[in-house]
Amino acid sequence: MTLFERIIAREIPAEIVHEDDLVFAFHDIHPQAPVHILLIPKKPIARIAEATAADAALLGHLLATAPVVARKAGLTESGFRLVINNGRDGGESVPHLHCHILGGRPLSWPPG
Repeated sequence: MTLFERIIAREIPAEIVHEDDLVFAFHDIHPQAPVHILLIPKKPIARIAEATAADAALLGHLLATAPVVARKAGLTESGFRLVINNGRDGGESVPHLHCHILGGRPLSWPPG
């Protein structure tokens, strides 16, 4: 069971900001911006490269939920960034697909 599955199961505490039948969002414990929320599917998919065509509706819901969560966090007027890391070189640290919602300050480009 991954760290995120344990958070979804409420075995590990988290500051939850959104939950529905398909996705779960909570504040990152090591924020990289003033607002740093992780949005994850409840279905365990290790990484975006392992998602299949059968996951298309879930992935669409994940992306459609991101601005809902960003709005709740007060980020829609100033802007926010969505990041999905894939694999070690992509910065993935937990093998459970997750989308970072970052905002609350100007974000530079290109990222690290």
